[in-house]
Amino acid sequence: MDIMREIRKKAKTEELDYLFLMGCLSRYKQPRTKLTTLLKSKNIIRVKKGLYVFGKDFRSRPFSLEVLANLIYGPSYISFEYALAYYGMIPEKVNRITSVCSKRIKQIKTPVGEFIYYYLDPKKYPVGITWESIDDNTHFLIATKEKALADLVARQKPFSDQDELLTYLVEGMRIDPDDIYALRQPLMKDIAYIYKNSQVDLLCKILKK
Repeated sequence: MDIMREIRKKAKTEELDYLFLMGCLSRYKQPRTKLTTLLKSKNIIRVKKGLYVFGKDFRSRPFSLEVLANLIYGPSYISFEYALAYYGMIPEKVNRITSVCSKRIKQIKTPVGEFIYYYLDPKKYPVGITWESIDDNTHFLIATKEKALADLVARQKPFSDQDELLTYLVEGMRIDPDDIYALRQPLMKDIAYIYKNSQVDLLCKILKK
C-alpha cells in the first residue's frame, strides 16, 4: 500500500500521533476517513485517542511499551515492578506497565497492554529519574533502580524493622541480595530525604550494612 510505505518512510519512530498521521494523509479529501480505513485494515493500530503504532506488517522494530506508557498519561515515568523487571532485578515477567505520575491514579487498558499509574507528590517526582534511549529518536523516562524500589516499598504495609523488609524483598519479590546491596546509597539517601517515608528510611538503613 503506497500510503503506508510513505508513512513508514516519514516516521522516525514506531509510535505515532494524530497530527503526524493527518500530515501524511493531507492529500486526501477526507484524511480522517482514510485513517479509519488504515485502522480497519490493522496497518495502523490505535493505542488510545491520538496515539498509534504501526501494524505488524509495517514495523521496523517492536514498538516500545515504555514510550507508550510515558505518552498515554503524563507526565509520568516507569517504576515499581515493571521497572524492576526491566533492570532484571525480579525474575517474573510483569504484564502490566506500572508508572508514577503527578496526577490521580489511573488504570488504562489498550489493545497493546494494560497501563497503571500511581500518584506521587510532585515534590517527590524529580529525584532519581533517568532517560533511557532506544535509538536517536526514541526515549523514555524511567525510575532508577533505587527510585523504583523506593516507590515500591513506600506503597507497602508498614514493616516492623529492616529484617522484615529485607525478607519481603528477597523472598517476596525474589530480588537477589547482591542487587539490593549494589544500589547506590547516596542516591537512596537523597530519595529518602525527599520522600520522608518510614519504609524508604528502612531501605536506606539496609544499604548502610
